[in-house]
Amino acid sequence: MAKGTITHIEFPAKDVERAKRFYAAVAGWEFGEMQPGYWTFRSEEGHGGGIGRAGESVGDNVRVYITVDSVDDSVGVAEANGGRVLTPPTDIGGGYGRYAAIIDPEGNEIGLWQAAPEA
Repeated sequence: MAKGTITHIEFPAKDVERAKRFYAAVAGWEFGEMQPGYWTFRSEEGHGGGIGRAGESVGDNVRVYITVDSVDDSVGVAEANGGRVLTPPTDIGGGYGRYAAIIDPEGNEIGLWQAAPEA
């Protein structure tokens, strides 16, 4: 994915099963459990998202993930430009990559995503 591409979106849900039924009906998405409490979907090749329990397996707000070259560098740039860190750079188990969550200067929650290097 190219830097700046929106690649993933997370939806928090109070009732995950109800949310999954809603998005399956409205958007035709199919869900698979990636890890306990977190289900993913694909909207098109290379793009998709997840649903999880609000405040538990996902945050409390809808979060859009933007692809960056380096999560660590991008967190530093975000802070230097008025953002603040919500979740520091973190490896995702299974070798998927790294992510961080930030709050932009306007109060929006944004995810930063760095794919794992291809072997």
